[in-house]
Amino acid sequence: MSEAETTAQSLTLPLPLDQLPAALKRFCNPKGPAPARVMAAKGLVPVRGHDQVTMLAQLAHDETPDVRKAALKTLEDLPENVIDPACEAPLPAAVLNFLAGFLKREEAHTRIAVNAASADATVERIAATASESLTERIATNEARLLRAPTIIEALYKNRNTRMSTADRLVDLAARNGIELTGIPAFAAHVEALQGELIPEPSDEPLPQDETFVTTLAADSEEDVFERDKVTGQEDIKKQFKPLSMAIKDMTKAEKIRLAMVGSKAARSILVRDNNKQIAYAAIASPQMTVQEAAEVAKSKEVSEDILRYVAGKREWIKQGEVKHNLVFNPKCPVGVSLKFISHLRVDELRQLSRSRNVSGQLRSIGAQILSRKEKR
Repeated sequence: MSEAETTAQSLTLPLPLDQLPAALKRFCNPKGPAPARVMAAKGLVPVRGHDQVTMLAQLAHDETPDVRKAALKTLEDLPENVIDPACEAPLPAAVLNFLAGFLKREEAHTRIAVNAASADATVERIAATASESLTERIATNEARLLRAPTIIEALYKNRNTRMSTADRLVDLAARNGIELTGIPAFAAHVEALQGELIPEPSDEPLPQDETFVTTLAADSEEDVFERDKVTGQEDIKKQFKPLSMAIKDMTKAEKIRLAMVGSKAARSILVRDNNKQIAYAAIASPQMTVQEAAEVAKSKEVSEDILRYVAGKREWIKQGEVKHNLVFNPKCPVGVSLKFISHLRVDELRQLSRSRNVSGQLRSIGAQILSRKEKR
């Protein structure tokens, strides 16, 4: 069994009876009478405090629907002065993991996140969507972060995490010889921090944090570039000029992280950056979609390395539009374009054979393939 499977199993409810407190076993025994478990699920048995929360979490995963429904209702109605202390108590890790998903209040999430009994996977789950204040709390537990670097990755990808905190966590991992494989541009971010003063944790956001948040606020999922129909020249739409200027003034490290947590607008600008590492961070972002990749494949403003990256992504080149755009892009290396010519339709081959925007070699090969297909 893999480590991931072992972790998932340890966080699965219901727990085996031998892992429950003795006082709960008779109320949670799946072989016992269902009516008795329903009474327990409704809170009508002499179990209170942390044990009651554990019992209800267990019964919320009972095989009998009526038991599950009653347990979830009772758990939902428990007062905060019962739930909150339980979230920071040494409950079974599976129970705390369930509560992290079931409860929606930040106070409960905070108590679970700082609870030593919580599994690393649970803290990672909370870190992925935590508020700024909670990300700061999670980021102070360096021992847990070094033990479970995926928590650092979750914080890094969370838009609410301060830029200064992201820098500090990247530096922490680098100093301890940890490679954050979940961050494609991790090495570039580490390099960007060389010689920089890494800020200590602070109660209030730093100026660089405010700037990063402002840039994120200007980000968008809309198309940023408009293309001249005659020349094919790309230009940034008027409404995105401020975003472009803000990005231009960012540090290398800020651009690299923006490529990870930003929206389509930011990625569209960053993938065209003259710095290869920044452009790579954008094209390699997990947020990059196939449709965005198709637009990148068409662009004459991106580097050849970026076009090679697009051509090497198997899930992207399954799309005919991506292959078409690569072949017809005069910026695309001929060796890359040649891989996809045979995949073009007859009408596309006819267009290619007449195009003056591609190399003579591509036109010639396109014409040969077209001739063979037309004779069939």
